[in-house]
Amino acid sequence: MAAAQSHKKLVTKLLVWAVGMFGFALFVMPPLYDLFCEITGVGIREAERYEATPVAVDTSREVSVIFAATNNEEMPWRFEPMQSKVVVHPGERYEVKFYAKNLTDRDMIGQAIPGLVPFSAGDFFHKTECFCFNNQPLAAGEEAELALVFVIDPELPRSIKSLVMSYTLFDITPATADTVAQLQ
Repeated sequence: MAAAQSHKKLVTKLLVWAVGMFGFALFVMPPLYDLFCEITGVGIREAERYEATPVAVDTSREVSVIFAATNNEEMPWRFEPMQSKVVVHPGERYEVKFYAKNLTDRDMIGQAIPGLVPFSAGDFFHKTECFCFNNQPLAAGEEAELALVFVIDPELPRSIKSLVMSYTLFDITPATADTVAQLQ
């Protein structure tokens, strides 16, 4: 009987301890955390601090962007930029289109892999929309215009006056057989 009484006391203490810890975590910790963050500046939520600032267009200079498209040797599509070159001001939003046509009698899925020259400009060429972000399913004989929307950061070093944005198109149909079946 003394053992049962001892167990009952222990279970009661553990339950009180668990409820106390839950209450502490739920009601005491958030204000302490917020106070700690406010005092130290650590852990401040970025969503609360972020303020979008518009990018100013640098009209004092121009950058040539040349577009190139190639197919991997196993990709039987026609794939090419609809504009081979554009001249833009850093900070300016620009859109170009690429043309793709599945020349085969079977449904296929392509994936474009980008490359930028000079490589050092990679941190300054921002694609906001790109066909390279997604697989490109095309039915047999189907064609499509594929969009690329980009902005060149005004912080691009002034020594860089031209860029080459190239894409290589790969056949990824075997790796995505389920998606091809959905096209049919």
